[in-house]
Amino acid sequence: MTNPNLLVKRLTNDAQLPTRGTPLSAGWDIYCTESVDIPPGRRAVLPTGLAMAVEPGWYLRIAPRSGLAAKQGYNVHAGVIDADYRGEVKVALINHGDETLEFRRGDRIAQAIMERCSTGALIEVTDLPETSRGTHGLGSTGR
Repeated sequence: MTNPNLLVKRLTNDAQLPTRGTPLSAGWDIYCTESVDIPPGRRAVLPTGLAMAVEPGWYLRIAPRSGLAAKQGYNVHAGVIDADYRGEVKVALINHGDETLEFRRGDRIAQAIMERCSTGALIEVTDLPETSRGTHGLGSTGR
């Protein structure tokens, strides 16, 4: 399936369905159902009042909203919603900025992006295939 649907269930009466900023937006904006202040250097988990489901072989990545992240210095602290999860989608945010972030009920707080994922088998081996990079780690491929 090239464009699977995102199934969404409201868990609370005040939950807002996700929206797209434009028809070609990669993600759906998601909204919080409570007002939360996040001081600098702190994190908080914001409720959405929604449960979501995607097809097997897909997952939802909860990502920051680009403009807000750039202007206010926040980031999503955790952001994988597996295809088999059916509980409330909550958004963990961390404030990397210098000022308290104020989110109010009904504010757009992040975006949900549907992405493909492999759920292939894990195979333990004694040796891995060789590559030209080998074991050279962080920074080994240049700037």
